[in-house]
Amino acid sequence: MSDGSGIFTKGTPFRKVAHECDVCVVGGGMAGVCAALAAARHGARTILVQDRPMLGGNSSSEIGVHICGADQVGQYPHMRETGILEELRLANIFRNPQAELSVWDLVLFDVCLRQENLRLLLNCSVLHAENADEAITSVTGWQLSTQTWHTVAAAIYIDCSGDAILAPLSNAEFRMGREARAEFDESMAPEQADERTMGLAHMYYTRTYEQPVPFVPYDWARVIETCDELPWDAPNHKDLRHSPWWCELGGENHSIHDSEEIRNELLKLNLGLWDHIKNRRCEHREAAVNRAISQICFVPGRRESRRYVGLHLLTQNDIAGGGKFPDVVAYGGWPLDDHHPAGVDSFRKHGQPPNRHELVPIPYGIPYRSLVSKNVRNLMFAGRNASCTHIAMSSTRVMGTCAVMGQEAGTAAEEAVRRGCLPLELVDDIAVVQQQLLRDDVYLPGVRQKIAGFVAAATITVPRGDPEALRDGINRQVGDNPHAIVMRPGESVEYRFTAPTELRAVSLTFDTAMERSIAFRAPGWQFPLPAELPKAFTLEVEHGGVWQSILAESDNWQRHRVVPCVGEVDAVRYTLDETYGAQESRLYGFIPEEKAVRGEGCEAGSGVLSPRASWHGRPARALEGGRLLPPWVVRR
Repeated sequence: MSDGSGIFTKGTPFRKVAHECDVCVVGGGMAGVCAALAAARHGARTILVQDRPMLGGNSSSEIGVHICGADQVGQYPHMRETGILEELRLANIFRNPQAELSVWDLVLFDVCLRQENLRLLLNCSVLHAENADEAITSVTGWQLSTQTWHTVAAAIYIDCSGDAILAPLSNAEFRMGREARAEFDESMAPEQADERTMGLAHMYYTRTYEQPVPFVPYDWARVIETCDELPWDAPNHKDLRHSPWWCELGGENHSIHDSEEIRNELLKLNLGLWDHIKNRRCEHREAAVNRAISQICFVPGRRESRRYVGLHLLTQNDIAGGGKFPDVVAYGGWPLDDHHPAGVDSFRKHGQPPNRHELVPIPYGIPYRSLVSKNVRNLMFAGRNASCTHIAMSSTRVMGTCAVMGQEAGTAAEEAVRRGCLPLELVDDIAVVQQQLLRDDVYLPGVRQKIAGFVAAATITVPRGDPEALRDGINRQVGDNPHAIVMRPGESVEYRFTAPTELRAVSLTFDTAMERSIAFRAPGWQFPLPAELPKAFTLEVEHGGVWQSILAESDNWQRHRVVPCVGEVDAVRYTLDETYGAQESRLYGFIPEEKAVRGEGCEAGSGVLSPRASWHGRPARALEGGRLLPPWVVRR
């Protein structure tokens, strides 16, 4: 307490700050970032609570794992995730050509900082939740940097923490460990259930210098004399740019409670590996003479811990069957990649390899019901803590898949708040969310974007190819069908409507070389912006025989652009002016909109709809059917 002189005495309580919002996202990894951006962009007042000083989760500079997804780092053409994740990847290429991990942190921070309706609470660990009527009413976190308690009351909570932190705080049903084979008839599951998980991984990165660089061993590190002491001998650690994926331990411990001890053991392992490469009988020793560790990512990346139980528990057999769910809202394609709990020591201790995997249908669908809590009414989740068995999660856990789950969760949460309904009430009307995701450039296997009648009736003029590809509701190549037309600089595409039409926006979906990888892999390992991507283009409208330019873009770096177009028009024309070097560029989508989608307008430079002004309070909800509903359930 203060005596009025400005002097504080002992016993002064820590500051407490209360917040109210529509959607609270807990966890700022790729799932959480995409969830928060999606909710905020569609108008929900959103708070993102992240326990680290930077965003990105396992992809951030303090962990340093690159983002994998359904395309398996370019091995499967046209399977790369789009939507917000593609936007962020392209932003990283544009702003971070030098491929520095810490600049990737900045790219994510910049996008979130500039987003209307989104507030960040970084360095804030959620430690408590208030619950009532089978719902979470608030969460409270400790912000270490400001020594402040923050309490957030929200309509809907989305747990993207990876560790399902809200599960023990809200009594939400969850699992941890491996299910028995018989429970879901999963061929890859162990005979007996246990509490073991996949392990944690620790990354280091190296650089090449102009002169030899010695490495002085740490006396507490592991000693690895020969290559045959490591998994798969010499060939599997010949990439000297970073530590191998199998530098993994901790699955035989508790992956959360024992993480400090596991971190120490991983440091011993990695430093012992580099000592082996630099100083001992390693076949790659000569190649490493001028190399040195340039970055130790001190926080291990956790592959698995708690997993929620949702309205549907995704299984190995669901994935093997292609995940053909009516409520599909995301997709995966990474193999069923189950890592042995013993990690790098699995051969030595158990005579088994560090991982085993089975290929899956690419893509397979993930249902909305796997992102909604079974027993907490206003709780959703996305990422590796989604509702999956251990074996199914061995595929869905990769960050590309987590990101698209996050975008869906944020989009659905905003829809539920806007309607004043519970997340589970969207299950029977999920088509609305699916169509919004498609408009936001998310791909959903087996689901087409619905095209308005006035667009379907309009005449399209294209330089070559099938004009229907621009309005067939699919914005990527599927099988042998490109779902695109090919354009060259200087060429145009034109819609002419059957009657004057009042447009509000035009969406364009460009060529970002979906047939190959653009993934950020490691420091200094960055792809350029795709040569096929339009750098400069012009969008014009015609009314009464007069053409007017509404956007002359000279520095585009995004795949999906939504351009405002206010007023009555007879025709709209897109002209490709310049690419980033290619002679041809595919145009996947060119869709005029009669009205703004979900928002009240859009921003020409961002590639996304601007959120509506919605930072407002909500009145309490009275009794309905004799039951007191939480105050956030406000039907309109």
